[in-house]
Amino acid sequence: MLSRARVVASRASFRTSVASRSLATAFNSNVDTSGIPIVDFANFGSLSFDQRRETARQVVDGFKNVGFVYLGNHGISDRIVQEAFKKSDEFFRLPLEKKQALAWEDPRSNRGYVQQGRERVTTSQDEAEIARLRASAPDYKETMEIGRDWDSRWKNMWPQESDVPGFKTFMLDFFQICHELHVRVMRAIALGLDLQENFFQEKINGQDHNLRLLNYPAVKTDLLRKDGQARAGAHTDYGSLTLLFQDSVGGLQVQNPTTKQFAPAPPIPGTIVINAADLLACWSNDVLRSTLHRVVAPPSQPVNEFEAVTPKRQSIAFFCNPNFDAEISCLPHCFGPGNPKKYDPVTTEEYIVRRLRETYM
Repeated sequence: MLSRARVVASRASFRTSVASRSLATAFNSNVDTSGIPIVDFANFGSLSFDQRRETARQVVDGFKNVGFVYLGNHGISDRIVQEAFKKSDEFFRLPLEKKQALAWEDPRSNRGYVQQGRERVTTSQDEAEIARLRASAPDYKETMEIGRDWDSRWKNMWPQESDVPGFKTFMLDFFQICHELHVRVMRAIALGLDLQENFFQEKINGQDHNLRLLNYPAVKTDLLRKDGQARAGAHTDYGSLTLLFQDSVGGLQVQNPTTKQFAPAPPIPGTIVINAADLLACWSNDVLRSTLHRVVAPPSQPVNEFEAVTPKRQSIAFFCNPNFDAEISCLPHCFGPGNPKKYDPVTTEEYIVRRLRETYM
C-alpha cells in the first residue's frame, strides 16, 4: 500500500533529484534512443528563470523534432514505479472471470478491464477497416483503465480488496502523482512556446485523465509474425501527453518523422518516456508532433527447435488529457501568414470519445 507519507515524500521530491545515478548512467551509456532526447528535468524546479527556460526548450524541441522525450529526474521514485508494476501484476494474475466482472463498457466512461483482442489501436477511423484488423491481427494485450475517482457520472471499477490488497488506495495515489508531473511538464511546454508558464493551468486542472495498466502475456512468436500483427498496432495517442513507464522487456518502437521507419525506444532506468498526443498537436497546429508508435515483439525465447515464445511485458501509461469541456483551438504563436490553422476547434470529450468508439468493440 502507498502510504500518505510516501506520497508526500514523492511530491516533495519534485524539487530534488531522485534518479541522478540512473540518469547519469543513461547520459553516459551507449543506448541508441533513435534520436529521442534525454532531458534532465531537475532544473525545471530551479529558482533561476534561465534554467527553467532552457529545460523547457529541451522538452519542446524533443516534441517538435521527434514527438517523444525521455524525462529523467522527473520526481517519481523508482520504488513507487516498481510498486505500481507489482500491483498491476497482482491484478492481471486474477482469474479471468474476476477481471471480466469489471469489464469496460462505455467510451464516455473509459473505465474497467479490457480483455485481450477487444481493442485494436490504429490510425484508421474507418469502422469496417478497424473490424477487419481486429479480426485478422488483434492487439495481444489486456488492460485496466482507471479515471478520476470522484467523477459524478462515471465510476471506477475496482477489484475486491481481498483479491488485490491495497490496489485501489495505491492506484489513486499514483494517479495523483502522475497528474502533478503532467502539470509541471505542461508548464514547461507553455514556457517553451513563449506563453505564460501557467497558460494551461485552468485547462488541465479537472484531472480528466486515464491511468492504463497494460499486460502483454507471453505469446508464441509465430503469432506476432502474421501480416499486420503486433502487441499493439501503430497508433498515436489521443490526449495532450502520455507518461509511459516501461519494464525491462522492451518492444516500444517510434516512427522517425523523416524516414518513416520504426526504431526501438528501449527502456532507460530512471527515465519516463513522454510523448505528445493528438490534442497537443491540434493545440499547437502540429508544431508539436503526435508521432506514430507501436509495441512489437522483443527477442523471443526458444521453447524447442521449432517454437519460440515472446516473453511477458508490462507497461503503465498515464494518458494526460485537457479538461473534457476544454475547447482545443490553435495556440498563439502557432499560426500566421503562410501557416494557417489546420484544425477546427473541438472539445476534449468530443475528440477522445469519438476515437474510443472507433477502436473498441
